[in-house]
Amino acid sequence: MNEAGPIEDFGYMVHPTIVATHSFGNAPALDVLLVPGGIGNVALEQANNTSVEDFIRQRYPKLDYLVSVCTGAGSLAKAGVLEGRRATSNKGAWDWVTKQGTNVTWVPSARWVVDGNIWTSSGVSAGIDMAYAFMSHVYGADDQALIDTMNGIEYAPHLDAHWDPFSVVHKVPGADYNRNLTDCVKPVGY
Repeated sequence: MNEAGPIEDFGYMVHPTIVATHSFGNAPALDVLLVPGGIGNVALEQANNTSVEDFIRQRYPKLDYLVSVCTGAGSLAKAGVLEGRRATSNKGAWDWVTKQGTNVTWVPSARWVVDGNIWTSSGVSAGIDMAYAFMSHVYGADDQALIDTMNGIEYAPHLDAHWDPFSVVHKVPGADYNRNLTDCVKPVGY
């Protein structure tokens, strides 16, 4: 995002009422930076646009937490902040993501990975699972607002960070094929 204003995606208006109030150049100080994934990462790469990676690289030293969902981990890797760290990403895009960056220990069967102050997750639903774990880390698992939110959206999070069944579904090299593909989850706080 190189300027404030209506959000566009390669010349197409994403939504005319969503207006960015800051650009990468004038964004305020941040405690937490969440880097989303999606096909936009590949489009940025094809356009030789490194603005996301440049922003991550510049801001990371002052962040309390750096969090990515899905292929957003590819941006973290390209920014160099995953060097010497463990991380995971979307299992359906595993081949592309794991070619980003250097000296990253990609964890194939993880739903999400925490390495220091960097949190990375697999696909979008794993991102919700990670968000629950992250908010539990920050506010405590017994935080009533967190419980109310999860139950309000009727979402039962997958709580095992070390097991992502989609590593088996997508045949990710190194996936743990000895784990059961059946997960039993229950509402938060019950």
